[in-house]
Amino acid sequence: MAKGRFQESRGPSQRQLRVGELIRRRLSDVLARGDVHDPELNGISITVGEVRASPDLKIATAFVLPLGGNGREEALAALRRNRAELRRTVARGLDLKFAPELRFELDDTFDRMDETRRLLAEDTVRRDLESD
Repeated sequence: MAKGRFQESRGPSQRQLRVGELIRRRLSDVLARGDVHDPELNGISITVGEVRASPDLKIATAFVLPLGGNGREEALAALRRNRAELRRTVARGLDLKFAPELRFELDDTFDRMDETRRLLAEDTVRRDLESD
């Protein structure tokens, strides 16, 4: 098995995690300050929950959610429409060899947490948990 494939199956490397966090912080700052020349995007408060960097650090996938969870698709469309400008702006604040391509996905972490809470609150599940 090739070394690269083996590392991918073990999860992200420390370098990927570090670069992902640097990009997350920088992207959050750029969006909070409204450094993009798109009034629609600047009018949306967006939370950047996580950024996952590819093993070669050339692609960074940002998991985002508009504040309050409303207008998800509009926010995602605005981010995707402005990804070239966001890429340049984010890369300016980082000391990386290449500016990673930014991809945006909706962060469903909060939805999954709510679903887990709902499942744990069901009578049948509570009864099973109490019997242990």
